[in-house]
Amino acid sequence: QVLLVESGGGLVQAGGSLRLSCVASGRIFSGYDMGWFRQGPGKERELVAAIDGGHSTYYGDSVRGRFTISRDNSKSTVYLQMNSLKPEDTALYLCACRTSYRGSRYSPSEYGDWGQGTQVTVSS
Repeated sequence: QVLLVESGGGLVQAGGSLRLSCVASGRIFSGYDMGWFRQGPGKERELVAAIDGGHSTYYGDSVRGRFTISRDNSKSTVYLQMNSLKPEDTALYLCACRTSYRGSRYSPSEYGDWGQGTQVTVSS
């Protein structure tokens, strides 16, 4: 099992930027797909962005072109750069490590390890 610790959330005005970080420990990091999910009040958990071991990236439709996921394997860290933030981006953002490769990387069920999350609030 891997321990994931997120940081970097906060309150920001619409149009602003935030950079989230997720540090992993307890498992060799480099070979695993990593994802950032978010969950707003009363909403289902959705994939925001994912990055595989080869650094290929995947994005949800609502954030493509505004958010960028990256990873630094030497630091066992995955980042989410969020630009042009909107009030609808307000959610708890969670980092996850993919432990199943039987389905879609966009499905939360593919990810067996989760962090506690960091809150992002975007004011209008």
